[in-house]
Amino acid sequence: MPDTVANVRRLLVRELEGFEREIQLFPDDELIWRTLPGVTNSAGTLALHVAGNLRHYVGTVLGGSHYVRDRAAEFSDRSGTRAEVVAGLRAAIDEVNRVLPGLDERALAQLFPEPVGGARIRTGLFLLHLAVHLAHHLGQAGYLRRILTGDAMSSGALSVKAIAAGTP
Repeated sequence: MPDTVANVRRLLVRELEGFEREIQLFPDDELIWRTLPGVTNSAGTLALHVAGNLRHYVGTVLGGSHYVRDRAAEFSDRSGTRAEVVAGLRAAIDEVNRVLPGLDERALAQLFPEPVGGARIRTGLFLLHLAVHLAHHLGQAGYLRRILTGDAMSSGALSVKAIAAGTP
C-alpha cells in the first residue's frame, strides 16, 4: 500500500476509534441524542453521519460493497444505543481497512468515481477531505459531550503517538 494511502487509512481509523471512545464516554444512551440551543446535530447524529459517509464513499464507491446509504436517516434518527452507534463506527473502520490497502498511487490521481456535491475531485484529495470532515465532526461531538455532561475528560482522539507508532 503506498505511503499516502496508508497514512490516510491510519488517520481515518484513528479518528473513527476516537469517535467510538467519545460516544462511550457519554454516561447513558439517551444523552448521545441531546443537543443544546443553537446546536443542530447531536453526537449520535454526527457519528451516524460520519459512519454512513465513509461506508458509502470508501466502502461502496471505492470498494464495491453493498452498503446503501440513507443520508436523511443519518440526520433524522434520534434513537439507538451507544453500542449500536459504535457498531456503525466499527463497520466504517472495517470498510476503510478493507478498501484502502487495495488502492495504489494511480487511483489517487484519478477522479473520484462519482461527483461529490456536484463537483469532480481527485480521489487522493477527496480521501484527505473525508479525514478532515471526520475530524471536524469528532471535535464537535467532543465539545458537545463536555458541555452536556460537565466532564472535561479527553477521549484521546488525536493521539500523535498512535500514528507515529504505526497503529491507528
